[in-house]
Amino acid sequence: MPLHWCFMNILVEEDVVAVAPPRESLLSLHAATTGAAPPPAPEGAFVPPVPGSLDDTGLPASMFEQLIHKTLHFRGEVQGRDMANFLGIKFSLIEPILELLRRQRLVEVKGSSYLGAVSSLYTLTEAGRVRAREYLDTNQYVGPAPVPIEQYVRGVRAQRLQTGWLNKESLAKALGGMVLTPQLISQVGPAVNSGNSFLLYGRPGNGKTYLAESLFMLESSPIFLPYALECQGVIIKLYDPVYHQLLEKAEDSYTSVSFEPRYDGRWAYCRRPTITTGGELSLDMLDLKMNPVSKTYDAPFQLKANNGVYLIDDCGRQKASPAEVLNRWIVPMDRRVDFLTFQTGGKVEIPFECFLIFSTNLKPEQLGDEAFLRRLQYKMLVRNPDEFEYAEIFRRFCVKCNLACDQGLLDRFIDKHYRKTGRPMRRCQPRDVLSHAVDLIHFERRPMELTDEVLDQAFESCFVDTSEEA
Repeated sequence: MPLHWCFMNILVEEDVVAVAPPRESLLSLHAATTGAAPPPAPEGAFVPPVPGSLDDTGLPASMFEQLIHKTLHFRGEVQGRDMANFLGIKFSLIEPILELLRRQRLVEVKGSSYLGAVSSLYTLTEAGRVRAREYLDTNQYVGPAPVPIEQYVRGVRAQRLQTGWLNKESLAKALGGMVLTPQLISQVGPAVNSGNSFLLYGRPGNGKTYLAESLFMLESSPIFLPYALECQGVIIKLYDPVYHQLLEKAEDSYTSVSFEPRYDGRWAYCRRPTITTGGELSLDMLDLKMNPVSKTYDAPFQLKANNGVYLIDDCGRQKASPAEVLNRWIVPMDRRVDFLTFQTGGKVEIPFECFLIFSTNLKPEQLGDEAFLRRLQYKMLVRNPDEFEYAEIFRRFCVKCNLACDQGLLDRFIDKHYRKTGRPMRRCQPRDVLSHAVDLIHFERRPMELTDEVLDQAFESCFVDTSEEA
């Protein structure tokens, strides 16, 4: 049976099964899309060791028995090596379990080659299908075996970025799309380098979100994260292809009989996650959420963002009040741990190792009291641009739009619409005005060039007229 299969071909409702993505197809994504080998883990970096026994996995044999039943239930027939690969472990670990299930007449072997059990084709018997349905009533997770929460905690702690990992050159490269000043670098650099919480505040339109998202472009070492976690007998789905960019497969070949993976296949090798939530954020999104159909838990955003960056954009505009949202982070920011709640009322302590960024248009005192603001280690007011910065942003966007930028024209524009009127400058305004100018040029079939008339009309279409006649 081909190794690269996909659960999308299974004739079940999409939300019925909590399916982790096929490792072999996703793990080769980087090489397939870039044509280049992904970056290796730095020397001395954390690499989850390959379990040499079931005890090393931290999971009971019954967990693997359940996963085998459920996998065979949906796939029908699976070779031994494919089953091991899908569960993320070596075949030698599940071979005794498969043999026991065969003796119990829950699994049968439909055929094999001279390679032995590793090449045998396994399928469920009628009794096995009944047992699989019983396991599916418990939960419908199918995928790589979960990692116990204790092993995950050690992995997260070991993959923290060390102090001093960031330098001015790397930061300037990430922020290359902005008009940089030495003051900006000196304010942002220490905050990012420390990994502590960071508040960006200021008037709308000055690039707070752009600045925060530019930090996502920082080059840093990849990480390992589990596809799923096991805690108190339940499964928490952690890997999310929306936020976790997979880099490579765990081994060079899945067809070799004696392959030795370089790391525990229950962990995905990914770029550090970058997650953004805005006004849609509600408090229930920051806790464990039970899927009533699959009977598994979905990890909240901050858990998915561990060892990465989590941006809470437009802070203060969420469904909950600013005090409720921000108070949610007091303990995690202070102690670098978070507490999540299961449906049964039980709690689990997890590491909180994400770089938490708040971006807001509100004044800091509107967000919370002095005690909370003190816990935000770094604060940065993103100020209005001065004329030099405004002009530089204007010129850069002209280049992007393939428009010539006459200095005299730009000076007249600034004098007419800003100096004489006292209108405050915003960093987004050059982009907005020039975008409107390009639209006007295209609509009126004008030559692709800026004039005083074009800029005046574009400017007027960007702003609300607050005069009495309006």
